[in-house]
This record gives sequence, C-alpha cells and structure tokens, in this order.
Amino acid sequence: MSMLSFERKYRVRGGTLIGGDLFDFWVGPFYVGFFGVTTVFFSLLGTALIIYGAAQGPTWNLWQIDIPVPDLSYGLRLAPMLEGGIWQWVTIFATGAFVSWMLREVEIARKLGMGLHVPFAFGIAVLAYVTLVIIRPVLMGAWGHGFPYGIITHLQWVNNVGYAYINFHYNPAHMVAITFFFTTTLALALHGGLILSAVNPGKGRPVKTPEHEDTFFRDAIGYSVGALGIHRLGLFLALSAGVWSAICIVIAGPLWTEGWPEWWDYWRNLPIWS
Repeated sequence: MSMLSFERKYRVRGGTLIGGDLFDFWVGPFYVGFFGVTTVFFSLLGTALIIYGAAQGPTWNLWQIDIPVPDLSYGLRLAPMLEGGIWQWVTIFATGAFVSWMLREVEIARKLGMGLHVPFAFGIAVLAYVTLVIIRPVLMGAWGHGFPYGIITHLQWVNNVGYAYINFHYNPAHMVAITFFFTTTLALALHGGLILSAVNPGKGRPVKTPEHEDTFFRDAIGYSVGALGIHRLGLFLALSAGVWSAICIVIAGPLWTEGWPEWWDYWRNLPIWS
C-alpha cells in the first residue's frame, strides 16, 4: 500500500517518446502510453492468429498445438496462411509486441528519472528471439529455418538443430553461453541466500547490516563485490548469457555448416605440433 502514495509523486506528464499528452494515461496502476496501446494491439492480433492456427490442426492439446514454419521452398517470400503464413504474421506481431513493451519501459523509466537498464536488459531478450526467427533465417535464405510455435514441436526443433551439427555442445559460443547461464544462477543464488540470511537471523536476534554481508563473503571467498556490485555483476552475467546464446545459434548455419566437433580440428592443425 505504501506504493500508492509514492505513485502520486511520480505520476506526472512527460517522458513519452510518441504521442505526447494524447497517449500519456494510466489504466488503474498501469501506465499505458502509445507503446502500451501498440503492445495490446500486436498481442491480440498475434494471439488471435495462434488460436486460428490451432483451430486448423487436429488437436486442442496445449502440448501438441503447432504453428509450423513455411516450407524451405518458399525462401524469404510470404507463404499462404495455412502453409506457414500464420507463422510469419505471428512473428511480425510478436516482434512488434516485444519491441513495444521495451519502449513502454523506456517511457516509464524516463518518467521516474531512472536509467534505461531495464529496457536495455529486456532488449537483449528481444534480440535473442529476433535472432532465432528473423536474423538467422534471413542469413540462411528461408523463413523455414526459424523455430515453430508449439511446445513439443519447438523442443523437436531444438533437438534437430543440435543433431544437424553432430553435437551442438561442441559449439564454442554455446559453451560460453551455458557458462554464463550457470554462473548467473550461482551468483544470484549466493546473493539471494545472503540477503535472506541477513534479514532472517533467528528469533530474538537483530537483522544484520550490509557490513555483515560483506564480511561473510570476504571471509568465505576472500572478496566481497558489495551490495551495488552484485547487482551489476548479476546483470552482466545474465545479459552475457543472452548475447552469447544468440551468437551461438546465428553462427551455426550462416557461418559454420559442418559438425561442431570438426571445428576443434584447428587445434590439432596448429603449427606447434609439427
């Protein structure tokens, strides 16, 4: 409830990117703005198309619903609606909704006088999606190289792409991405555990201060990155995981077409061995 009094101070005009005062409005506690309107517009259209596509299929089973990609023979052309066109339009609407949400975050941050760290971070997630369904297919010359929209079919696509390059775990960029994913989990698990242990010291004992938290990690691992530092580190690790996951897939196909184990043959061919 304390946030309600805070909102009155910062629910002010300005900070908009498009539309000025015309779109500068709220619905209940939610700021809308021009990009809030476009987010709803694209989301509704995309969802309606997915429902329409599901209605053409043999099942309403959530796990088995599939919105397939166009056949590779269509290349980068528009396909008929029931032969991959639905997927193309859903991709357009999904991209529009994601970008609109990011720009809405920019407007909210501008209103609050904050940095743009949140929309920038979300933009990395949007980049990963766009890499999979737009950038990589364009580089490979066909929309059919994108992933289908469906739970089971998406997992099958991941499996097939992995086997198409013999063993995707040998992709060096994939190795870096996985390392960042696991390190993110480790760092933020340690951070969350530290905070909870400091503010829940036990019945009758005082809540601990940041000095206690710093001391814990100085004693445990020899160094404490600090209260602000751990959030900077967590953001860096998480965004690096997203960036390298996009890199690892965009180089598989457009830049490297053989099996990934063969890529490591460069090591055996180094002149130092001869």
